[in-house]
Amino acid sequence: MFKKMKNIDTAFRHIRGFTMLIIAGSVLLSCFALYKSFSLVSQMQDRIYILANGKALEAYSAGRKDNIPVEARDHVKTFHQLFFTLDPDDKAIATNITKALYLADGSAKRIYDDLKENGYYAGLISGNVNQTIHVDSVAVDINEYPYKFRCYATQRIVRPTSITTRSLITEGALRNVSRSDHNPHGFLIERWATIANKDLKTTARRY
Repeated sequence: MFKKMKNIDTAFRHIRGFTMLIIAGSVLLSCFALYKSFSLVSQMQDRIYILANGKALEAYSAGRKDNIPVEARDHVKTFHQLFFTLDPDDKAIATNITKALYLADGSAKRIYDDLKENGYYAGLISGNVNQTIHVDSVAVDINEYPYKFRCYATQRIVRPTSITTRSLITEGALRNVSRSDHNPHGFLIERWATIANKDLKTTARRY
């Protein structure tokens, strides 16, 4: 009688242990399935499908942090190209400078006002001088905010009788602002200053 009860008790413990094992396995399997589901949904949200010429092309979205160095360098490059690309036309100069000033704070406006007051732009127009710039490189430090940068560029100033090549080095910092049509990268240049701007060579123009 006692032996039979002992066998029943042992069988019950085995069944209970087996049942607990099944429950634990089911919980683990459910948790794994939920994790994979959320992971799959997250991956799908990172995918973007673009319709081009009747074909669906797959692209991947990325957080802004991944693109900060690229966008920051392009912002600085765009600003310098707008600010220093000047033709002997007051409307063309005003158009470029206005676009450039959307990308920077009052430090750039002060430099523009000083140049204007000193007759720099009037001299370009009266002397039929054309100025272009090539941005050689932009170094951006994203380890500290606001992001400090230094821009290395080469200016080319074409006069009726000569062509002057100048080196230009500027520096400043980048602050995050809202994106807009006038400022698509969402950065604002602060404390912009010229570190060096000197002649490299001057050659006579030949006709």
